Amino acid sequence: MQPVAPQARPGNPRGGLDVFCIRCSCSTAFSSEAHIGIGLTPERRPGLDTERPWDGTARDTTVPLSAFQSALLGRIAEDQQRACKAAAAEEPPPKMVDTERFRLGWYRWLPFLGYHHVLMILIAVAIILLSLLLAGCSSSSPMIPGIFLLSLYYDRYTAVPDTSQVNYNVNNAIADIVGGARLQARVGYFGICVSPEGGAWLCSNNATSLANEISVDQDPLNLVWLASQFKDMIVFPYLLIIAIIFAFICLLLLATFPGWHEEDSGEGTEREIKPFPSRPVSQVALAIIFISSIFVLVSVLWQHTASVAASITAQDLANGSVLAGVGSSAMVMGWFSFTLLIIVTIGLLVMILSMQVLEHMMD
Repeated sequence: MQPVAPQARPGNPRGGLDVFCIRCSCSTAFSSEAHIGIGLTPERRPGLDTERPWDGTARDTTVPLSAFQSALLGRIAEDQQRACKAAAAEEPPPKMVDTERFRLGWYRWLPFLGYHHVLMILIAVAIILLSLLLAGCSSSSPMIPGIFLLSLYYDRYTAVPDTSQVNYNVNNAIADIVGGARLQARVGYFGICVSPEGGAWLCSNNATSLANEISVDQDPLNLVWLASQFKDMIVFPYLLIIAIIFAFICLLLLATFPGWHEEDSGEGTEREIKPFPSRPVSQVALAIIFISSIFVLVSVLWQHTASVAASITAQDLANGSVLAGVGSSAMVMGWFSFTLLIIVTIGLLVMILSMQVLEHMMD
């Protein structure tokens, strides 16, 4: 057994013999003798040279052990060797993700998130959705042709008969004219997208340039012209543009609202306070976001009604040869934006009323 250099324990209050702990490695083998660190305090050093003061360090002295002590130390050594081998055989524990630090990293930003910040986030989302809605079918970029108000495309299906039809067989004549055309046209607020053969999209805000790229056999019923008429004569995007501008102004007004900041309490300590926002600014923001909500409501309702009416009319006119549909993505964007703006309007109204109630209570 290899002794470890003992740390001297200065000043044993009782004096006498100080015996220190022994640490042995896994490869240590005990014998009948052990080296034990022994030190004698100055109070119990009879017969020693008093001119050489004791330095408080331990002395290594060989002390014979009894048979019982040797057996006990041997058993301890065996147990320690087994423990060392088991520890060496164990694999290191897997590294765990510090989720606590990640969670606290997010939570530390929550105190800085105010009520008006939530309203600003809702307005920003509404502005993004309305901008995408206006950009639908304006270019052939990915996902942009998928945002449309009205879709017209050739497709052969069984004509729907009705007793109010004077000439039921007209669908046969239309089917002969259509032939094997597969063109599809989609209409947005500022553009038209055309797929002549069901493949790549050609998008432009000028229907004449699109018509020059298509042959007569590909569009025998002039669906591109119908899409152009729908865009120019029925669709009105300018209310949405005004609504986006008003919503952005409201976003800037909300950005002026005060947030949490530290202030001296007058007693040598600092405290965090959040003043009330300006009453006139809050009222102006409420009025602007309310007008924006109304404009979005009128535009989306107009868009939805006009798209449904145009799709049913075009499909029934070419009964059995042309199908039409309303763009679901455009409808979802429009109505969801209106919902967000209404939530912001109600939120501002509740905030203003709450400030009035608190001011009356403080007075």
